[in-house]
Amino acid sequence: MVAAMGGSANAQYDWDFGAHLGGANYLGEFGGKEKNRRDFIWDMQLGQTRWAVGAFARRKINRMVSVSSGVMYYRLQGGDYLSTNPERVGRNLSFRNDMVELYVRPELTLFQDNDIGGRGRYKTDFRLFGYIGGSVYYSNPKGQIDHTGEFYALREQTTELQNYSSIGFAVPAGIGFHFTFKRKHRLGWDFGWRTTFSDYLDDASTVYADPSALPGGANGLAAQLASQSDFVRPPGSNIPDPIQYTAGLKRGDPTHNDSYLTMTFTYSYVLRGQSNFYRQRHSWTRGKKRIGRKSRAKF
Repeated sequence: MVAAMGGSANAQYDWDFGAHLGGANYLGEFGGKEKNRRDFIWDMQLGQTRWAVGAFARRKINRMVSVSSGVMYYRLQGGDYLSTNPERVGRNLSFRNDMVELYVRPELTLFQDNDIGGRGRYKTDFRLFGYIGGSVYYSNPKGQIDHTGEFYALREQTTELQNYSSIGFAVPAGIGFHFTFKRKHRLGWDFGWRTTFSDYLDDASTVYADPSALPGGANGLAAQLASQSDFVRPPGSNIPDPIQYTAGLKRGDPTHNDSYLTMTFTYSYVLRGQSNFYRQRHSWTRGKKRIGRKSRAKF
């Protein structure tokens, strides 16, 4: 016990710096099965999962609480052509969105084992944690005409005559764990769900606009991106031929905001420092190598 207390006082492992690598997906107007919109992950298209990368720094506040801050870069995408809902397939819209996010989140320790295997060496530990925090993101949805060719920035086309912002706020909540090896290397897993305050991550939310009111008029690029139902007639489907989506008809679902998730593997490097107790008690020895019995630290 004395050795453990000495180690805790003399060596602190309060900071680690690392990276995320994994995938991202979203829940919004695109995707889904044959039924109408369903909450949580039930409308998600796993085949539309794309990359997510990032970097972070984490500060241990005490045994139960840490605070992590980081930046994430990921792609969200979806398309009606992947759905089995006839109305969504007939709408024939699609999008992709390369997003950048800055987040801050407190992490609460749910379970921790400082000495896996109970060997008294404290070289490998395990920590399970949950978190909820805040983030700000940059969003820039883009779309194609009939899922081919060039991608066009949709926000500037005002396809629903809405001037929504490219900057948004989200609430990241999730769970994660990590193993620390040799008190330096930390390998982990992180799953987070982001609740947003926007319904325009995919550029679809309300109703079809009057084509003549869009930039360029009824024959302009905005009109072609806003309504693409004439481009699709799936053989053998029960979709009428052609479908006519006109101004004022439903294009999205404004009663539910878009959300997205990330699932990443993490690696971080732990920095070793000295505690306030040690610095105060041995301030007169700064600059000199302290000679004494080495003890194991819990962290």
